[in-house]
Amino acid sequence: MALLGGNKDKELRIHENLDELGTDLADYIAELSETSVKERGVFAVALSGGSLIGLMGKLCEAPYNKTVDWTKWYILWADERVVAKNHVDSNYKLAKDGLFSKVPIVPSHVNSINDSVSAEEAASEYEFVIRQLVKSRVIGVSDTSDCPKFDLVLLGMGSDGHVASLFPNHSVLDENNEWVTFITDSPKPPPERITFTLPVINSASNVAIVVTGENKAEAAHLAIDDVGPDCIVVPARMVQPTKGKLVWFLDKPAASKLEGFQFSD
Repeated sequence: MALLGGNKDKELRIHENLDELGTDLADYIAELSETSVKERGVFAVALSGGSLIGLMGKLCEAPYNKTVDWTKWYILWADERVVAKNHVDSNYKLAKDGLFSKVPIVPSHVNSINDSVSAEEAASEYEFVIRQLVKSRVIGVSDTSDCPKFDLVLLGMGSDGHVASLFPNHSVLDENNEWVTFITDSPKPPPERITFTLPVINSASNVAIVVTGENKAEAAHLAIDDVGPDCIVVPARMVQPTKGKLVWFLDKPAASKLEGFQFSD
């Protein structure tokens, strides 16, 4: 059973093991999908890469593979590596192999980047794609800005506290004008990436950050706990939806340094 906590701004769901976390994550996504389809007729979701896709795997199993209305899903990426779609580092390939190929998502609803141009051009073109989807009301619009309002943005977190391709102390953290930006100097390979900016992530109706493993525990502590003004501000801490709901999904090792949580063995 998950250990729940948090406040009005964020919810923490801490799980005994990865299997339990995967089931809870699938329930959470399926519920948001159902609500969004009822309210808007579509479900616009932005994915990241890494271990997140594997943890979403239960969506490909019963009952979700039959009960989720996959034809109403529109998929985008909160960040992507500027590599060929069949490259081992491609977030698109990861999601296709782990998710799309196993459920009936409409191929034309999967919006990947143009991998044959520069990172700067890929970011510009991807923002244009999002603007077209906002025009056609597939993606909503924020009540407080002109930013797109995704139904759900799903993020992982690195051991340095990065989310999407927003890395600590990087200038992209200050980008407020663009919806999608690019980097050519990622501290993790591959160096060229596109990424949603913080205003877009924080305009979503729902944001989930999924974190597993003891090597993420310190970053989770810095991102979630009230650590005071002298501590470094990791990018994950900057994820604060303006009007949406933030949910953290953690396993016990990732949550092991959080204040106020005691686990019995």
